[in-house]
Amino acid sequence: MGGTWEDLVGSALLGTERRRPTGVVGDAEEAAVGLLDAAAVGVVRRRAGLRPGVAGQRPKTVAPDPRPELPDAARRRLEMMLTETGRSRQGTAPNLLELLPQWLATARVRGFAAPPALLPALLDIARARTDLRADALAFAGPRALWLAELNPEWKFALRAGGGAVGAASAAGDEAARQRLWDEGLFAERVALLTRLRQTDAAGALALLVSTWRSERAEDRLMFMDALRTGLSPSDEPFLESSLADRSRNVRATAAELLSALPASALAGRMAARARSCVSLGPDGITVEAPYECDAAMERDGVAAKPPNGRGERSWWLGQLVDAAPLSTWPARFGGRTPEQIVALPVLDDWQPDLHAAWCRAAVRQRDAAWARALLGAPSARGGPVAAIGDPAKLLAILPVDERAGWVAEFVAAHGLSEAFQMLGVCAVPWSGPLGGAVVDALDIARDGGSYPWSFSGVMGLAERCLDPAAAEQVALLSAAAEEAPNGSPGASAYWSEAFQRLTTTLRLRALMAEELGAA
Repeated sequence: MGGTWEDLVGSALLGTERRRPTGVVGDAEEAAVGLLDAAAVGVVRRRAGLRPGVAGQRPKTVAPDPRPELPDAARRRLEMMLTETGRSRQGTAPNLLELLPQWLATARVRGFAAPPALLPALLDIARARTDLRADALAFAGPRALWLAELNPEWKFALRAGGGAVGAASAAGDEAARQRLWDEGLFAERVALLTRLRQTDAAGALALLVSTWRSERAEDRLMFMDALRTGLSPSDEPFLESSLADRSRNVRATAAELLSALPASALAGRMAARARSCVSLGPDGITVEAPYECDAAMERDGVAAKPPNGRGERSWWLGQLVDAAPLSTWPARFGGRTPEQIVALPVLDDWQPDLHAAWCRAAVRQRDAAWARALLGAPSARGGPVAAIGDPAKLLAILPVDERAGWVAEFVAAHGLSEAFQMLGVCAVPWSGPLGGAVVDALDIARDGGSYPWSFSGVMGLAERCLDPAAAEQVALLSAAAEEAPNGSPGASAYWSEAFQRLTTTLRLRALMAEELGAA
């Protein structure tokens, strides 16, 4: 009884009635039994004939993690979130996937170590969601990097977390710093440069200058972007020389950083050009936009070709004004304050272009006074959205409390239809007045018969950002109300379910914070 292994496999696939293996005799039933006997012998023969493989190198020992373990209740909560994040939410159940980022951030801040048994699931979800990686890897600690070396699917942790760990250990040692900069992976070098800019900006710049000419263009762009951290006048000589870089993107980034330094030579050149275009006449601000983009303007970062649908002159004007120091304009307009300047009429329909450029300048230069002036009063008729587009970036410049107060007044005056992005830049949890304004606006929208699904984004944001202390206030709104006369069919039931879900989520967030306790 025998035959080759391939002969046995062929007979098994075709059947012994159509093809009998060599040495198997008898009727069909006997042939089938004989095939199985021959296969059993063949398996033993094949296994006995294998040569033992060469033993691989033992994995290195994982670095110790001195942080305390999670409390039992918090560990069970994390296990539940990691195993249920792929399931769809039903009814009033909270969306655990949306609460995981907040849970991870809290666990990281409170200094707990991730349970070793949950690290594979944590790495899997961090691989799928880049927005979770920073907190997930910091919470996972050194064991995550150890596991990532053993599983190719988790290599992202070595690029992200490994760079941060290497940078942290090398930042305080000059020899280790130089070695990591010369020999490290790109992610490690970026992490080192970014970390050094927080503590030793001049040393970080010197490190970058030492290898700048030999770096690839795409790498130079990332390194240049890291200079945003700790940007100061001492960076100007390097940035000025980078205006002649062979990469267009590097030149543009260098010009942008120089324009964020109001005392830089580039900012002065842009201010002179902007002053020649914008002046104050008897009837208001007059604008004479450039008629050409010369070589000097291009060297200073002005893009000559406008995007589709944009006129050349307005495109060039906007770039000159948003790169000029905002201190240019009070002197140009007779000592007026930013509020007074913004209130001046702008002739010949140039106001949208001029105000939009001032908005970009305020964001770039982090000028809160100009941000306030451009935002105006939150209760003003029509609000600021129609005039300046999205005001969220201007709001982000203001102090946290002032920002929340401004958005609360805006929501109270104009509702939620234009407030989504503004709410997204407010500190979490929302302040009492802001949270109250959002809940009141949702209640008004329900009572007015508004189309309920159009508020699902704000409702989801409220689940993550509303103070859990507001749960009882929201619970009062969860009772089903009568349908509005002109409302959407079924809207009342939707609103009731949405408020119930919001109440349940807020209570769960409070419980999760209690479970994590304090480090």
